Amino acid sequence: MILVKTEAGHQALKDRSVPLSPRQRSAFILFDGKRSVDDVLAAGMGIAREDIDQMVALGVLEPVGGKTASLMVGEAPAEPSRPAAQAAAPPPVPPSSGRSKQQRYKDAYPIATQLTGSLGLMGFRLNLQVEGTTSYDDLVALAPKIRAAVGAEKAAALDKALND
Repeated sequence: MILVKTEAGHQALKDRSVPLSPRQRSAFILFDGKRSVDDVLAAGMGIAREDIDQMVALGVLEPVGGKTASLMVGEAPAEPSRPAAQAAAPPPVPPSSGRSKQQRYKDAYPIATQLTGSLGLMGFRLNLQVEGTTSYDDLVALAPKIRAAVGAEKAAALDKALND
């Protein structure tokens, strides 16, 4: 199946309004209406079919032929009683769940990019630094700069994602 970016996807690429991991973002760019899902998976971006399903559920990608999202990536159709937003939402994480550093990074990265992206030109370098992070420890080291730039109140969500 071949996917293309939606209008919302093009906008999300510009303003980062939809949180995508660095790998998802790199793979997202490859969806040009010419490459199949299998081609993008084979491109070595490190994403899985679940990542592509999530991008479709977020509304940033859609099939060229108009087939349902779950059928195009070879998955079984979603339960009809569950809305797409619920199917794509990650399971709730209980407090003090003992999440791994990798999971904390995955949760905190979109928050950090959204915070720094909202700073406009003043936050451009900081945004580039966030995008350059590859691990939890990198993001933790950058958190004080983000907190100083956006304020403690706005940075509370980032702190929670990194520490909880």
